[in-house]
Amino acid sequence: MSNNTLLIARHGNTFASGDVVTRVGKTDLPLVESGLEQGRAIGRYLKSAGLMPDVIFTSRLRRTIQTAEQVQAAMETDLPMEPLTMFDEIDYGPDENQPEEKVIERLGKAALLAWDEEAKVPEGWKVSPKAIIEHWRSFAADMLRSYAGKRILVVTSNGIARFAPHLTGDFEYFRSIHSLKVGTGRLCIFEHQGDAWICREWNLKP
Repeated sequence: MSNNTLLIARHGNTFASGDVVTRVGKTDLPLVESGLEQGRAIGRYLKSAGLMPDVIFTSRLRRTIQTAEQVQAAMETDLPMEPLTMFDEIDYGPDENQPEEKVIERLGKAALLAWDEEAKVPEGWKVSPKAIIEHWRSFAADMLRSYAGKRILVVTSNGIARFAPHLTGDFEYFRSIHSLKVGTGRLCIFEHQGDAWICREWNLKP
């Protein structure tokens, strides 16, 4: 039987060129045109690379659902799509909807660097790394039981995707060689071999 493949995509852009970019978590913004195109680019890549998924999971937020819809449009598929609460973006607390300079002013650059390099949660953000990690592990285990030998696409957000490398069993090594930040419209590819998940691609631009 073929190995399971877990494809993790971050949603596309929610801000257009010239917009004031803010830190968006639970706020339910739609994609802008460039974000829709990023979704289509993911779909084209998956199709050309022979990595088309068998089923798709998203968060409940429009930006992930719209990204998944554009992925399907490019792949010319009509796969089942299931929104799951566990893939919703985190709540940035007092920094929600604030421009980055305001966030830096409140927290300092070091705190944001620790978030990107160590997944260390800044003061005031409403997020439980332990819960997110457990969600990834339970989801991956369920995938092996329910979708043996299949490819699963998860479209989620930056705050959630950065904890997926815990599936490798060696998060400290992973973060020593990668930034944990996943860009908009980027793709991560994990493959299950034996008893382990192996990251084949991280933050890949289609």
